[in-house]
Formats: sequence, C-alpha cells, structure tokens
Amino acid sequence: MNDLSSIDAVQDLLGDQGYICGRALGTVVFLALRLGRPLFLEGEAGVGKTEIAKALAAGLGRKLIRLQCYEGLDASSAVYEWNFPAQMIAIRAAEAAGTVQADNLTQDLFSDRYLIERPLLEAMRPDEQGAPILLIDELDRTDAPFEAFLLEALSDFQVTIPEIGTIKAPEPPIVILTSNRTREVHDALKRRCLYHWVDYPDFTREMEILKARAPEASEALSREVVAFVQHLRTEDLFKKPGVAETIDWAKCLLALDVINLSPEVIADTLGAVLKYQDDIAKLHGSEAKRILDQAKASLEPA
Repeated sequence: MNDLSSIDAVQDLLGDQGYICGRALGTVVFLALRLGRPLFLEGEAGVGKTEIAKALAAGLGRKLIRLQCYEGLDASSAVYEWNFPAQMIAIRAAEAAGTVQADNLTQDLFSDRYLIERPLLEAMRPDEQGAPILLIDELDRTDAPFEAFLLEALSDFQVTIPEIGTIKAPEPPIVILTSNRTREVHDALKRRCLYHWVDYPDFTREMEILKARAPEASEALSREVVAFVQHLRTEDLFKKPGVAETIDWAKCLLALDVINLSPEVIADTLGAVLKYQDDIAKLHGSEAKRILDQAKASLEPA
C-alpha cells in the first residue's frame, strides 16, 4: 500500500487522481484504511460517493470490484452462480462417452471450473496487488433481507457456498458502501461501518474539483459555471445538480467553445445540468437570467 500514514497523505493520494476532498472526508477515509473498517457514504446523487472508490483503487493500484445494487438483488446474485449451460454440456458429454459415475460427476460439476464468481466472492479471493476495493453501490435500492446477509458477510469477511464450503478472505477487502438515501439503511449495518455524509461542496471546493476534472476551462468560465450551479441548488427543484453535473456542463460548454455564460447558452445546455423536464421548464425565460445575474453578482468584489 502507498504511504498513507496521515490524513494529508490520503488527501494527496485522492487529489492525484482528480478527487478533491475536504479534511473531514479525508479523515474518515484514513480511519477506514487504518482500522480496516467498511466506509459508509451517504449523500445526494452526483456528489462523488462512487468516485472516491474509483480514486482509491487507482491511487492504491488495487482492483476495483463493484456490486451495483438494485431492487430484488439477492445473496446468490451477489456471491456466485453455477454455470448451468456448461454443466449440462458436461453431463451430456459424460453420458455420450458412457463414463457417468454419479459421485465423480457431481464433484466435478460443483467445482471451481463451473463456478461464476460474483462481486462478493471475487472480493474474498487473494490478489497479487493486495486486497481489492469492494464498492457496494446504492445499497438503499436493495431490501432488508439482503442487508441482513451483507451484515453477516462483512462481519467475518467470508461467504459460504453449500456445494464447496466456506471461503474466507485471506486479507479483508477495502469496503465502501454508498447510499442516495432513498430509504433508511438499517442501523445494525451502519454500526459496522465508519459513516460520512457527503454534501454538496462550497464554492471554493467546487472550483478546485472543476479545475482538477476540467482543467481546460478558463478561470472566468469556471467561476461562472460554479456560481450558477451553487445558486441553482438553492432553487426549488425536484433534483438538484450534483458535482458530476457541474463537470459535465463545463465540458459541454468547452465543446461549444463558450467563453462566458448567457441566458441563451444556458437554455441550450440545460440538459447537461438538470435531468427532469419539470426542473428544466422552471428555468425557461427570465428565470435563467435571474439566477445568472445573482451568480455574477456574487462573483463581484465586495
């Protein structure tokens, strides 16, 4: 592992990957790495929860294993599956060859040869690069039974396959769980983790992020983009734009060779910032100009 003996070192490592984080987030990441505890990140969509796992994996030179959660996800889908088509072919081949022996065939069919590893099992396997980063993304999309299973798996860092036995991680993976808080995650799971709420950044932090992720943007354009998005978040919107939208918008403006924001440019590119038609409709006409005027006024020296 890279030298992560301090909080500053963690922030520097993340910063080298284009992920700019504050002291509080740097501290909880440092503690998660030092103590070997899972890290639970909650916050609105687009504030950088998933990106921190990607940045850590790249910075540490570790494998990133992502379990994308969804409604109906169960333990078998998250841990392993058997390759049934390949098993059926093996059975038919053995029958055709006249070599079918129940015990031997069963032992062969339920071996690693026919095992399809899903993210949780893959994360338990040894890796030459070191323990992988296991990203359990959008946990709030799953249900209580899966949470209960996950609680057990993360307690012992092991999974059980009935046909093979228990597989325990020789070195626990670095686990990051994220939630957009569409529902509350059970306290029992949260207690197993270190917790941090990832909020929208302030103006200065968002400027730093934009410089790291869209360095081609001029200082003037970056300031206008960030100021506009910061003011936009104070509006009554169904879905406020996250940092990801700020970066996307800046890149779209660069692709259009935009030098400064104008109501016309904003109207043409709102689809990069807002993702719901009702929100976009609110900014037609004079509303975009009003917010832009407020944003530019906030940039003027006091």
